[in-house]
Amino acid sequence: MTGIDKDRIPAHIAIIMDGNGRWAKQHALGRVAGHKKGVDAVRDTVTACREIGVRYLTLYAFSSENWNRPNREVSALMRLLERFLQLEFKTLQKNNIRLAAIGDLKSLPERVLKTLNEVIGLTSGNSAMTLILALSYGGRDEILDAVKRIAGDSAAGKLDAASITKKNISDYLYTEGIPDPDLLIRTSGEYRISNFLLWQTAYTEFYFTDVLWPDFRKKDLLQAIADYQKRERRFGLTSDQLVGDLP
Repeated sequence: MTGIDKDRIPAHIAIIMDGNGRWAKQHALGRVAGHKKGVDAVRDTVTACREIGVRYLTLYAFSSENWNRPNREVSALMRLLERFLQLEFKTLQKNNIRLAAIGDLKSLPERVLKTLNEVIGLTSGNSAMTLILALSYGGRDEILDAVKRIAGDSAAGKLDAASITKKNISDYLYTEGIPDPDLLIRTSGEYRISNFLLWQTAYTEFYFTDVLWPDFRKKDLLQAIADYQKRERRFGLTSDQLVGDLP
């Protein structure tokens, strides 16, 4: 924690966990082995975030586009997800971590969805941190779903279309009730957000690292937070306005 201001820890960190396949290739292993190794990074990152006081952690675990990957890889990912939920449940309870999930959850295999819902229910009373898994998630799909629901409620007279606000739209997203991310981290050296939290990251600080996800550990998380703390978040204002020198 050297060099980290404990009073300025980002409340919500979102992570695009990228690089499992490349890590596996570098180690002359199959892609599934890379995903298995990536689970270690998930475990380490969740624990580290809980220790340093992060309130919300969102992990981009499986995108809506990932369904197009080879069946063997998709099946392995679903098994890993189910196994992770089963094994980590006690850890979540011990550390007072609530589990939540966003995305087209109904598209998940029945067994996986059942386990997911069970863990979400059993941890619903935990309050120290919320771990949010983005599963079968796509940012454009999320916005499209929100538009459809808004249109439906407007047609039913539940919502005045002329009075719709940005807050209204946020309330129709999968992330209703969850604050927007302060910091988004993407591993593996790629510089894109890959259809992730398109609405929510309007004023999020981005941090890109060449570290492949299976190798990502607490020290890498702290490095990202240290970089974040060097930045001035103006939200459209000037620096002078932030310090109160201008109206």
